[in-house]
Amino acid sequence: MLLHRPNPCSYLPVYWLGNDTLRVSAALFAENRRRLCEGLKAKDGVVSQSVVVLQGGEQKQRYCTDTDLLFRQESFFHWAFGVTEPDCFGAIDVDSGKSILFVPKLPESYATWMGEIFSKEHFKQKYAVDEVQFTCDVSAARGLNTDSGSTCREASFQGISKYSVSHLLLLFYSRLLKTDMELEVLRYTNRISSEAHKMVMKHVKPGQKEYEMESLFQHYCYTKGGMRHTSYTCICGTGNNSSVLHYGHAGAPNDKTIVDGDMCLFDMGGEYYCYSSDITCSFPANGKFTADQRAIYEAVLKSSRAVMAAIKPGVKWTDMHRLADRVHLEELVKVGILKGSVEDMLKVHLGSVFMPHGLGHLLGIDVHDVGGYPEGVERINEPGLRSLRMGRLVQERMVLTVEPGIYFINHLLDQALANPAQSCFINSQVLARFRGFGGVRIEDDIAVTANGMELLTCVPRTVEEIEAFMADAAKPFSAVVSQEKL
Repeated sequence: MLLHRPNPCSYLPVYWLGNDTLRVSAALFAENRRRLCEGLKAKDGVVSQSVVVLQGGEQKQRYCTDTDLLFRQESFFHWAFGVTEPDCFGAIDVDSGKSILFVPKLPESYATWMGEIFSKEHFKQKYAVDEVQFTCDVSAARGLNTDSGSTCREASFQGISKYSVSHLLLLFYSRLLKTDMELEVLRYTNRISSEAHKMVMKHVKPGQKEYEMESLFQHYCYTKGGMRHTSYTCICGTGNNSSVLHYGHAGAPNDKTIVDGDMCLFDMGGEYYCYSSDITCSFPANGKFTADQRAIYEAVLKSSRAVMAAIKPGVKWTDMHRLADRVHLEELVKVGILKGSVEDMLKVHLGSVFMPHGLGHLLGIDVHDVGGYPEGVERINEPGLRSLRMGRLVQERMVLTVEPGIYFINHLLDQALANPAQSCFINSQVLARFRGFGGVRIEDDIAVTANGMELLTCVPRTVEEIEAFMADAAKPFSAVVSQEKL
């Protein structure tokens, strides 16, 4: 639903799904277009009379059927225009900032099957653009996502060969730093997703299926937050499944029965108007940590808080990853799994045995947002660090995930035990106790400020907070009511 703001001083349209969902003004996208044009005009080599042309996402069908797949807008196009409909293009005149939206000219039969066919003036008002034309009247650029390695498709239309097309990496980096309006949406996605995680934590119990927890999360995000999409496939790993970093895929679709004593690792994030969240909560299924679960959990929490305390503009993200590794190794020595010099362990990359992924990544319209590796910055080819999705210095207005974890992944443990350079630090007898433990990840979303960071995620984090929260949720309703009366 798109309505107008009640403020008579501002008539820009807003995206709003009613109830308590967030109103997002079309001014957010106008500001993004302005920033892009200003950046391009300041960039060497950009000639006058340049136009940025973006192609939106296409409505696709499921294989060879006429069943539509659930549409989600292409991220760059959304960042610049905020358009929810498929099969559109957008153009921005760099010199003037003028915006033109191209929408498909729909056949008359559309009105029968899909609903009203709207005029060009409708879309002009709906998205606050300067002009609207039909895509068939167009008489558009392919770039490399340096974080994922994937290639963005070039905008393509009949007659494009008449134009000189540049590969403008600036479009990637314009998304790097968030505006106040974008931060407002990201705070919202985190608030709703945090509450959804708490709802799951309240209802989980042994005997349920992992997918039931996924369902609860999605239900809360949609009913309370208007989030039709999640930011990625939900990961609901319990027991040994919590050591599978991207569990929940088609081959392992969150289908295990939760067992008493299992550690849960639930990595789920809701998405509102294409803006993402990415949150992981780890806790025991029965609400009470064992001594070993507490030791591993508090080791990860300590590294998370150490990184957050160190975050500020100018720090190296690679140094933050190394800091998390160091804290993990120090804590695993205290547990007794490791022995010897932590400095020597770092030299042989022992930390990557227990945390093979990167510390975190940029977050925005995509859950793994673009711009993490600018030209001239290469990935560090070391275990763990090679999986880090950002090599930049931390900057104010970046939104990042901080997601350290400790996992007991059998094939990585076996490789370490077979490697004399690493096995000399491992107490194999103590390690044997943790086979099948799974893993712990604690993932929060943060916005970098001038002097530090703003924590966007709000869920129980300490052992005491988690146990108290889950114990309160487990009380019969009558007992809760009687306490409130007292």
